[in-house]
Amino acid sequence: MIKMDKTGFDNEKYLSLQSEAIFERQRMFGSKLYLEFGGKLMFDMHAARVLPGYDPNVKIRLLQKLKDHVDIVLCIYAGDIERKKMRADFGISYDADALKLIDDIRSQGLTVRAVVITRFEGQPAAVQFRHRLERRGIKVYCHRPTRGYPTNVDTIVSEEGYGASEYVETERPIVVVTGPGPGSGKLATCLSLLYHDRRAGRMAGYAKFETFPIWNLPLKHPVNLAYEAATADLGDVNMIDPFHADAYGKTTTNYNRDIAAFPLLRAIWEKITGSSCPYKSPTDMGVNCCGFGIVDDDVVREASKQEIIRRYFRTAAEYAMGGTERGPLDRIDLLMSDLGLKPEDRPVVVPAREAAEAGKKAGKGFDGIYTGAAIRLGDGSIVTGTNSATMHAASSAVLNAIKRLAGIPSKLHLLPPEVIRQIVYLKADILHEREHSLNLDELLVALSMSASANPAAEAAMAQLPMLRDCEMHLTHIVAPGDEAGLRRLGLRTTSDPRFRTSTLLS
Repeated sequence: MIKMDKTGFDNEKYLSLQSEAIFERQRMFGSKLYLEFGGKLMFDMHAARVLPGYDPNVKIRLLQKLKDHVDIVLCIYAGDIERKKMRADFGISYDADALKLIDDIRSQGLTVRAVVITRFEGQPAAVQFRHRLERRGIKVYCHRPTRGYPTNVDTIVSEEGYGASEYVETERPIVVVTGPGPGSGKLATCLSLLYHDRRAGRMAGYAKFETFPIWNLPLKHPVNLAYEAATADLGDVNMIDPFHADAYGKTTTNYNRDIAAFPLLRAIWEKITGSSCPYKSPTDMGVNCCGFGIVDDDVVREASKQEIIRRYFRTAAEYAMGGTERGPLDRIDLLMSDLGLKPEDRPVVVPAREAAEAGKKAGKGFDGIYTGAAIRLGDGSIVTGTNSATMHAASSAVLNAIKRLAGIPSKLHLLPPEVIRQIVYLKADILHEREHSLNLDELLVALSMSASANPAAEAAMAQLPMLRDCEMHLTHIVAPGDEAGLRRLGLRTTSDPRFRTSTLLS
């Protein structure tokens, strides 16, 4: 089956423009450019969703293009290590993501020069993380909180402030400073290195590379509003850059944190260098050609609207589970209202709810709660599934989807009933689990076993890669046994903020 998704972004055009812009900025300062890389360095799935056609690893391709000129420094905030902050899209902690990022960068033929643990105050988990890296041959620096920050510029730019942070040795003219998430200390690391270089008489400069918001798109463009939805928990708000408007008489889009921080950054720059700041605005400070890579604005607008709805569902589910306050959800609700969107504008929502109602009428549910799931395949067709005494709704929908893709009649069983009965027996009578039906992980294992003797099951299993990037909605918060499988299959999943059973521990 051929996927019918339209393309709105040209990676090759973007790579050409972005690499030249970085070289131009490096030449502006001379010997060294510290380039703060905001957002995700790899697997930028948000960008891929709002800019159809965008390669989620295009930044790595950019670094490969600049390979002979680039060193990479990875920052991670000690507090994130200590409290095991999680990266939602991978379901792993930030420290594990940092390790994964180092491995991923290495696999692409690039090298991480060093890791900087920022705002380090002896946190036990951060100490353990440092030892783990050092014993694998990775250079680690620990930077303590900058004294005087953010109010006392004289202390910040002194031997007590930036001077107290150990200098990170690099060799190449462009130093990419990145991290696994926001608040990792990238800016402070860049400025402390700039301080050390300038004190030693070495010419160096700073710039920021961040994909969103896109500075040369309108403030209320859906792709910029999708960024607001994605960062609603951080309180990010897009704004017209007033500094840029004053300096050039031109309207550009930036966001509240960069705009609020600019006067301080400008004062720090002037204190470090002893000369006026070359940047007249936070927009000036950025080096981002992403907007020039958009080749179909209508496609990007529609994709961004769908992403805002996804974020609404995800935040609503997090709120129901106690993982966030009401504010971020209200913020996204307001963004949807501004664009005239409602949850049901996501094409898989209504079919999933209808599947749950159909299951209820057929009496296939259990524990008094009936659930449904819907998957939109690459050709635009929608396949649904419902829960039953033997299978979760997610399992049913995935099974029905791969049957459809393989051209297998829906009534044909791919799993022998005896195998299902034995799994249910194991869960119920031997392991004494509360829930007996097959979650998605269990279904996939059972399917792989069945494929060895059943050609139809083998043909269906071969279609699993076709589910990547397909849209899916469930009428209930995703179960742990389903969540991992859905993530590995690459489905873009949302759910209603509704629990699938009446038990509290589920």
